[in-house]
Amino acid sequence: VMLLGCGVSSLSFLLQVGVYMGKRDFVDRVDSVEPLVCLFCPLVFVTLSCTFRYGRDDMDVMGIAFRRELYLATRQVYPPLQDREKGIHTRVQAKLLRKLGNNSYPFFFEFPDNLPCSVALQPAPSDVGKQCAVEFEIKAFSAESQDTKVRKRSTVKLMLRKVQYAPEGEGIAPSVETTRDFVMSDKPLHVKASLDKEVYYHGEPIKVTVSVTNNSSKNIKNIILSVDQIANVVLYSNDSYAKCVDIEDSGDSVSPGATLQKVYTMLPLLANNRERRGIALDGKLKHEDTNLASSSIVKDGVLKEVLGIMVSYRVMVKLIVGGSVGLEVPFKLMHAKPDAGKTANVLMFTAAVHICTTAGSLLQKS
Repeated sequence: VMLLGCGVSSLSFLLQVGVYMGKRDFVDRVDSVEPLVCLFCPLVFVTLSCTFRYGRDDMDVMGIAFRRELYLATRQVYPPLQDREKGIHTRVQAKLLRKLGNNSYPFFFEFPDNLPCSVALQPAPSDVGKQCAVEFEIKAFSAESQDTKVRKRSTVKLMLRKVQYAPEGEGIAPSVETTRDFVMSDKPLHVKASLDKEVYYHGEPIKVTVSVTNNSSKNIKNIILSVDQIANVVLYSNDSYAKCVDIEDSGDSVSPGATLQKVYTMLPLLANNRERRGIALDGKLKHEDTNLASSSIVKDGVLKEVLGIMVSYRVMVKLIVGGSVGLEVPFKLMHAKPDAGKTANVLMFTAAVHICTTAGSLLQKS
């Protein structure tokens, strides 16, 4: 619960606004996003915003702020524009209304399905201020109109996250192979790398099967595997950042005429990359830990340019043989979808905004 007191001279009362929420993560199902349903005196408004931040707030060049607002929606919750009971959408919301009393007002937001998920680039330990990120925020404020400049003490804010779960179905297990011919060698080198499935969950080991048939006259000195995270900042510059989040230097060699088939285990974790600047993370809420960013799944027809930061993963297999022979095997890294019992109450996003008024004399002390 967040409470804020503010004086309102025109009505002569102390206003306290509290926002109550059933949860702060909501799910992008690619073709739709679960709605944000909330429960919340001149006028009181609530806004839902999505912002892409690519610089600190105190960085200002020629009057240009290093942030771009991707989405903004505003609702008036007081005075209510519809009957109070018609605004109840979930059991959680109904319970909040009973608990908070007659000074509570419900409201509802529908999320567009073309907005990005919450993601942030990890700052270095020495960095200060907010990092490059796609952020969602809900804000309740009192003002004479929604276009009036809002004072900080008349506002209460909560950061939210938009997340995606792994799609249903196994998908096709990725597999990549290549054949390399060498000068002064009559026969080629054949390499194949494959995964046992397309989608892995955060914290789940990734099994990589590597098959090498070395019919060449070259000696393979080493096999190195890595998991790379590719973050494409598509909004303002289309920059691409590839970061290794796990590596395996096997030391395996394959002599001419020999073969090798071996399963390697990779495990990309944020715990092993906390000091590395620029790693993409799932959006982080205050006092909560997070993880490596999930793979981005985009609905058909959505312009990628408005998605802020897009994330993908690949396994790189490199054979050191008088140079290198490499393969890239793409895969998805995501959260497992909770079972039906756990998601029964998450189909709607619920919250409450509670308004308390205290008469006259307190205004002078606020």
